[in-house]
Amino acid sequence: MKKGFSRGNGRSSKALTRYHFSATVRAEGKYYVSQCSESGVTSFGATPEDALQKLGEAVDLYLENARLLGMLPHLAPVLKSRHRFVTMTEVVI
Repeated sequence: MKKGFSRGNGRSSKALTRYHFSATVRAEGKYYVSQCSESGVTSFGATPEDALQKLGEAVDLYLENARLLGMLPHLAPVLKSRHRFVTMTEVVI
């Protein structure tokens, strides 16, 4: 699986910041749905790898738009954190 994502969109030579995000991939019908919990961005693909790659592209676009709108400083603390814990929980209704 591809670990990093970059569109290579001709950004200036300014140093790029690396952000980390968690991704959840689950089977849903004949597709795989991927979601980034930090941003709420969701995507899908025919395989888990495809869904993850498309999620990376979607998160990249989301963060680029957040940067253009001046929202990135508010998101950066969550995205820069390396201490995250993901677990499963159960609810019975």
